[in-house]
Amino acid sequence: MDKEFEASLKSVETENVVDLYFYRPIGFQISRILQNTGITPNMITALSIFVGVGAGVMFAFDSLVFNLTGIFLLIFANILDCVDGQLARMTGIKSEIGRILDGAAGYLWFLAIYVCLALRLTNMYHTAWFFLPALISGLSQILQANITDYYKTVHLFFVSREKGLEFNNLEQVRRKQRTVDSGFQKFFFALYEGYTGLQENVTPALQRLLKDIRTKYGDDVPENIRVEFRQKSRELMKYCIDFLTFNGRTVILFAVVLTGHIWVYFMYETVILNLVLFIGIRRYEKMCVKISELLRRQAA
Repeated sequence: MDKEFEASLKSVETENVVDLYFYRPIGFQISRILQNTGITPNMITALSIFVGVGAGVMFAFDSLVFNLTGIFLLIFANILDCVDGQLARMTGIKSEIGRILDGAAGYLWFLAIYVCLALRLTNMYHTAWFFLPALISGLSQILQANITDYYKTVHLFFVSREKGLEFNNLEQVRRKQRTVDSGFQKFFFALYEGYTGLQENVTPALQRLLKDIRTKYGDDVPENIRVEFRQKSRELMKYCIDFLTFNGRTVILFAVVLTGHIWVYFMYETVILNLVLFIGIRRYEKMCVKISELLRRQAA
C-alpha cells in the first residue's frame, strides 16, 4: 500500500473494505489536488452537508432519474466525507470543532433522507403516520453511528498513542468545554458532551477496562494488551460493527429507493440494525471483561 495514501488514513485496521478500496482512494486523489489550494477540511465538510441533504431530497420522488441522482449525490457526499479527514491529516489542519462538525454531517444527511422517505410514503398511502417510523429510524441511526464511531476511536487508542489522540473521555470533553469562550463553540461542545456521555453509558465493561489500564499504566499500554484488544476489536468490526456504517445501511437504502419498497428500509433500520447493535455491544463488553481478566492475571 502506498505510504502517502496510508498516512492519509486514521488507520488501515479501522477501514471498511469498501472504504479502503473505493471511497478512500478517490478521497485521497481529491485531497492531493486540494492540499495547496487554501481550501480547508471544514469547507469540504460544509459542502458534503449540502450534497448529502440534496441526495435526501431526490429520494422524496418516485422517479428513477431523481432516485439515481440521489444515489450519486449520496455517494459523492461520502467521498467528500473522506476528503475532509484525509485533507486534515495531509495538511495538519485539525480542530475539535471540525471533528464535531464532521460527525454531525452524516446525521444531517440521514435526517433529510428520513424526512423525504416519509414524505414519499405519505404521498403514496395518504397518511402521515410514516413520520413515526422515520423518527424512530433517525434516533436509531444516531445511536448506531455514535457507538460505531466510539468503537473505532477506542481501537485507534490501542493502535498507538499518536493514533489515539482524538480519543476523549467525558471528563476531558468537559474540561475542554470550560476553556472556550464562543457561544457557538460551547454549543458544539455541549453536543459533544452528550455524544460522549451516551457512548460511556452503554459500554460499562469497556469503561472499567479503560479505567484499569489508565490507573496501572497511564498512556503506556503494554504491547500484549494492545495486540489482544486490537485483534478482537478488529474481528468484531469486520463481522458485526461494519453493518452499522454508511456502507452497511446504504446497500439496503439504494435497493428500496429503486424498487419503491420504502417501508422496508425503516424496518431494516429499526429492527435489523438495532439487533446488530445490541449483539455488537454485548460481544464488545464480553471482550472487555476477558481482557480485564488478562490484566489482573498479568498484575498478579
